[in-house]
Amino acid sequence: MSLQVEELIYAYLNGFFPMADANGEISWYAPDPRAIIPLENYKPSKSLRPVLNRGQFDIRVNQDFRGVMNHCAKPRFEADETWISDEIIDVYCQLNTTGFAHSVEAYENEILVGGLYGVSIGGVFFGESMFHLVSNASKVAFHYLIEILKHRGFVLLDTQFINDNVLRYGAIEIPKDDYEAKLEEAISKKMTFVPSLGALKLAEVMV
Repeated sequence: MSLQVEELIYAYLNGFFPMADANGEISWYAPDPRAIIPLENYKPSKSLRPVLNRGQFDIRVNQDFRGVMNHCAKPRFEADETWISDEIIDVYCQLNTTGFAHSVEAYENEILVGGLYGVSIGGVFFGESMFHLVSNASKVAFHYLIEILKHRGFVLLDTQFINDNVLRYGAIEIPKDDYEAKLEEAISKKMTFVPSLGALKLAEVMV
């Protein structure tokens, strides 16, 4: 039986998320400890600030959600195995259509060169994956993600597992019990990530 949107939302509400193995078989995970990024912990690095100031990338939201997922699913190095199967891409694209999943995208000369995607429920954004084809593209997309979450009043940014990539953004690990308490409180809030569908410049999102 294929993965269903309702099943996926129920899983997120209860602290689980799916990952596919090399054969496409999907398993569910709820790590302990859990990695989150407190929004107040994030500060753009000194090296990123000039990139932000010169506006190197055009930032859009939800213009090419499937394209972002397709890029995230590609191996990053030889022998790398992706956990993003075709089935996962299809069901998350359905989540995007229904307003529960979103992408923040970086463009250069009208070409998608970086971005990220995740799931939004209540006051929680569950970060899933990011990619870049041009240096700093995913970092700029992440910077704008944080600004959107702050502007919209989100209270929890879940990053699932700790690794060097999320550590640079201020990620910490907390016990599963603490995470579940934060999750329960956050999903009770009524937040909107962005107006549904369409391409939006960040300036339009943050007016």
